[in-house]
Amino acid sequence: MAKILHQTSRKMTQLCRQIAQVNVRRTVLQRVSFIGRFFRFIWDRILVCSVGRQPSRYRRLPLQDPSLLPEAAEGSSSEEQATINSSGYETDSDLVPLKISLLGDYQIGKTTFVIKYVGDEQEKRSLQMTGLNLMDKTLLVQGARISFSIWDVAGDKSSLDQIPVACKDAVAILFMFDLTSRCTLNSVVGWYSEARKWNQTAIPILIGTKFDDFVRLPPDLQWTIVTQARAYARAMKATLFFSSATHNINVNKVFKFIMAKVFNLPWKVERNLTVGEPIIDF
Repeated sequence: MAKILHQTSRKMTQLCRQIAQVNVRRTVLQRVSFIGRFFRFIWDRILVCSVGRQPSRYRRLPLQDPSLLPEAAEGSSSEEQATINSSGYETDSDLVPLKISLLGDYQIGKTTFVIKYVGDEQEKRSLQMTGLNLMDKTLLVQGARISFSIWDVAGDKSSLDQIPVACKDAVAILFMFDLTSRCTLNSVVGWYSEARKWNQTAIPILIGTKFDDFVRLPPDLQWTIVTQARAYARAMKATLFFSSATHNINVNKVFKFIMAKVFNLPWKVERNLTVGEPIIDF
């Protein structure tokens, strides 16, 4: 046990150093990008004055009650209060597109996680490319359509070239790992570092999959994984979710959390740090 704790402490120290370096580079890039955004803002103002074009931006949804967010109860089917994406939406003025990226090792349950959310019918219409799987789901919220475009990177070495296109313009990046495999948790460091090269502003979310298998592990091993995952999430400044696609645990809640963060809605996720239960930490 002491050996495990020593190894975990050493790995977390290395992680914090790596992520600190990424955050320093991120700060520098944010300052540079601020200058670029300032000049783009001035240019947009000039265009507005010359041709009358209004610059596009997200609009705040007219939601007062957080319970109106379109989420089915955890443990139920993914057929929630939603409208599945169909042809013609791209031209509608009330469509708000949100791009979500999924990163993590191969065969940890990323695709199963997404299918549980979008549904089997939408999965059949998914666009599959080498190392990349694209799925969509459109929700109807108070007269506005929120279109999630989910980019699932396969996770093997041949898919690394897809990271730039998958992360570009994403509003949130889900860094995923298998709760029963600590090596996939350690790999999150590399995925995080690579993703931040291409997107400095996306909301980071750390998700452990296969919670239903995780609870069968010995309690001391569960505690070690929980401790390590929480340390990684803090270093990444990410919200941590333990999930199970099989039992629909914290699947819908992740996307509801993203929507609340992007549109500054009053709904807040409840923290849960009880070992043996699906952890939510922030």
